[in-house]
Amino acid sequence: MIIQLVSMSTLFSLLVTSPARRVAAFAPNIVTRRVAAAPRSPQKSAFAFSPLSSSTRRWMATVEAPTTQQTADAKEKEAEPELPTNDNDEDLLKIRHSSAHVMAMAVQQVYPEAQVTIGPWIDNGFYYDFFFPETKDPETGETVEARKLSDQDLKKIKKAMDKIISKNYPITREEVSREEAKRRIEEIGEPFKLEILDSIKTEPITVYHIGDQWWDLCAGPHVEATGGLPKKAIQLQSVAGAYWRGDENREMLQRVYATAWKEPQQLKQYKKLLEEAKKRDHRVLGKKLDLFSVQEEAGGGLVFWHPKGSKIRMMIEAFWRNSHIAQGYDVVYAPHIANINLWKTSGHFDFYKDDMFDQINVEDEQYQLKPMNCPFHCLMYKDELRSYRDLPFRWAELGTVYRYERSGTLHGLMRVRGFTQDDAHIFCLPDQLEDEIVGVLELTETILSRFGFDKYDIMLSTRPEKSVGGDEIWEAATAALEGALKKKGWEYGVDEGGGAFYGPKIDLKIRDAIGRKWQCSTVQCDFNLPERFELEYVSAEGTRERPIMVHRAIFGSLERFFGILIENCAGDFPYWLAPTQLKLLPVTDAVQDFCQDIAQQAKKMGIRVEVDRGNERLAKQIRTAEQARIPIMAVVGMQEMESNTLAVRSRKLGDLGSFGVRDLLTELARCSDEAIEMTTMGEKPAPEEKEEASE
Repeated sequence: MIIQLVSMSTLFSLLVTSPARRVAAFAPNIVTRRVAAAPRSPQKSAFAFSPLSSSTRRWMATVEAPTTQQTADAKEKEAEPELPTNDNDEDLLKIRHSSAHVMAMAVQQVYPEAQVTIGPWIDNGFYYDFFFPETKDPETGETVEARKLSDQDLKKIKKAMDKIISKNYPITREEVSREEAKRRIEEIGEPFKLEILDSIKTEPITVYHIGDQWWDLCAGPHVEATGGLPKKAIQLQSVAGAYWRGDENREMLQRVYATAWKEPQQLKQYKKLLEEAKKRDHRVLGKKLDLFSVQEEAGGGLVFWHPKGSKIRMMIEAFWRNSHIAQGYDVVYAPHIANINLWKTSGHFDFYKDDMFDQINVEDEQYQLKPMNCPFHCLMYKDELRSYRDLPFRWAELGTVYRYERSGTLHGLMRVRGFTQDDAHIFCLPDQLEDEIVGVLELTETILSRFGFDKYDIMLSTRPEKSVGGDEIWEAATAALEGALKKKGWEYGVDEGGGAFYGPKIDLKIRDAIGRKWQCSTVQCDFNLPERFELEYVSAEGTRERPIMVHRAIFGSLERFFGILIENCAGDFPYWLAPTQLKLLPVTDAVQDFCQDIAQQAKKMGIRVEVDRGNERLAKQIRTAEQARIPIMAVVGMQEMESNTLAVRSRKLGDLGSFGVRDLLTELARCSDEAIEMTTMGEKPAPEEKEEASE
């Protein structure tokens, strides 16, 4: 069933006016997009409570109503429309592309020595890379160091952009021959443009002009004139370094990032989003909450999971593992290293070598830290001859892999050198493929919704120009993926020709609490590895056939998913995931032993509990626990010890009242097991309501 949450205004009214005894009412923290949460046994009340004594009556719920500003902020957030994207708004894409050209023109007007390279649009705007060479002082002849752009320079560039926009220059397209394009580039002395020209394999070459003032190689699209750009909806943001072609042996460029929108209100909304994202930065929260670190002394891009972060990881892994076993998967484990010949057989050494660490010499043989898990699963499959009756095999592994990432690309948990993939591979018959894909999508939904992700953007990618496998198998696999999406009733886009060379795929992006999209889940058919490893099964007719292999990941990697999760909940994890779920706050040293006894009971019931040292004032203890994002606190004084009760406080709801120790621990354990979040307060149901409610 789906439980409807009580509105906050109703909640506050209930807390203030109802004379009934109150208990903490819990509601599922799972709201999926199209599927309700898994059915549970009906629960009418959360806590069975003991009679209140005068010493604990003061701990009854005293939640304050939201401030006028909080109410206004909530209404404003609800009223704001979703920001457009490059994918769903072609006019926005044109604005960003044309703004990039105008910025490049402005840079060369203000700083004539600047050389332009590339300037693509990106998710929230655009950037342009510039090379600033050393110059000569015209008076002294001395060498002047290459210019380094500053924030003050960005202001000058933006001012020049505004003038270009105001002049309303036409933006026109021209087709020229490769020879003519080369002649023009050499004439203006732009060596990087020559390299770009060499990389363009199609003809004719297209050039876009801004009036007769400036031009660049470009495929478009653009607005018709610079006057079509909204000056007040464009903002230059920052400058960063970038190597030409991403090669650290090439020139260092200066990349100017900017954002552009259709109207100023969208820019304002986006800036608010940036501020919110800054507050949620997983690198900052990871340190503040003592969840993880990257120790530069050990090497960049290597994640150290601290005890609190490890507790959350254990919960994530346990739920992932149990969900897979329930769906008919077997969990497997594979080595972290293998002979280089395995990676040559799989093709990774030929096609992926630049992203792999150097080989290790072992007794005159070369071994490789694994960048992927799939070749190991292929070897397991090949260990014996399989029958069609055995298929499908569903093998899942939380396998740690190692990939070489340049130091400049490393970013917290999002881009690392060692990470654990939630990998799984399915080996199945062609006529089993669609049902297997449906099962993958359902498992994906089950797992992601548990963590509060219920909004997805889905893309089906089809056969590219260069591919392996025949037409028949590609058509059948693509039809199976499409059929599975239709059975789920999910909306999806189609990226024609965007599949991998070895098979079509489905990619799923999740949306977080502030609307950002993150690529996580993928389902990919593979016709390549079964061929390379000569995987076979004996068909019903007795012939040897190739199975279809499906690669699939739901989180993508545990590290990256954990970073996304931290930012999604701003470090305020749901109760079932909180590293410390309950903290006992002793008012006096005389109750320390009582608190330790309760903590031991709680740990045996699977509750993650801490006992405060009790050497601070109660207000400080509460504040410290709330800053640590601990969801439940229990104040313990002499009266509580004598009556075997706890005065309970919720971080989200305030003081809840007094509860028997056993009753509280039993309910907290249930809520942890069933991922139920404390979200509202409710009245204890009358006895006669129980039978009716459970029908």
